[in-house]
Amino acid sequence: MLDILEVRYTEEETKAKRAQVAELFTAKSNHVKNSDITAICNHDLELLFACYDQVFFANWFKECFAGTLQFSFSRRMTKSAGKTYYPKDADPARPESLVIKVKINIDMILAYGLVENSDRVGGITTRSRLEALQVVLEHELVHVIEFIHFQQSSCSKKRFRALANHLFGHTESFHCLPTSQQIARHKLGLTLGERVAFPMKGQVVEGLLYAVHKRAVVMVPDRQGDYADQRGQRYTKYYVPLSLLRKSF
Repeated sequence: MLDILEVRYTEEETKAKRAQVAELFTAKSNHVKNSDITAICNHDLELLFACYDQVFFANWFKECFAGTLQFSFSRRMTKSAGKTYYPKDADPARPESLVIKVKINIDMILAYGLVENSDRVGGITTRSRLEALQVVLEHELVHVIEFIHFQQSSCSKKRFRALANHLFGHTESFHCLPTSQQIARHKLGLTLGERVAFPMKGQVVEGLLYAVHKRAVVMVPDRQGDYADQRGQRYTKYYVPLSLLRKSF
């Protein structure tokens, strides 16, 4: 049986296996038929993991892991490309009760290519949305492996970096996929603190760009507003889709 902690793949082996996973996945998925992802669902993420288990791990998870892995996409994360959740009350003596959840930021994946030089994931220069998704999932699978074996995981630690490199050839523990704030800055020319305008009920409303998450946060001057700055100026907060924002001149 494969000792998952002792696996060492060469760079050539990793690239070949990643390509094999992509080929298997696109052949089986009902939504993703090529590397340019336009539609995808949670089941696809589960399917992608099953392909990784088969190709990289010789079905180690399927045959040796007694617990449950749950995979899903999220639209609530703003800065992280992925996140793995390990229960605080997990009982190592009852591995069959363990539930580990993996969430992937679907907005970052779909925004792939919108910002220049945002294609490096885990230190790997990716070439497509699918490859970026794969490398993000690989990163999270290293977290899963550490949680299963050691009940803790940190991508800043030496053990994580070594596992990620031995299994997948990762050379970095962070991703450069575009965030909403980067998209606003690079594509719309908007920076925090500047004046912006947006349509609201047939009128154009102007305010200050306060933050950018999934939507922009715009503070609009309003004497009856709930928010006040240090000078006593009051504002009303609006959440505005990025596509509606314009610079106010």
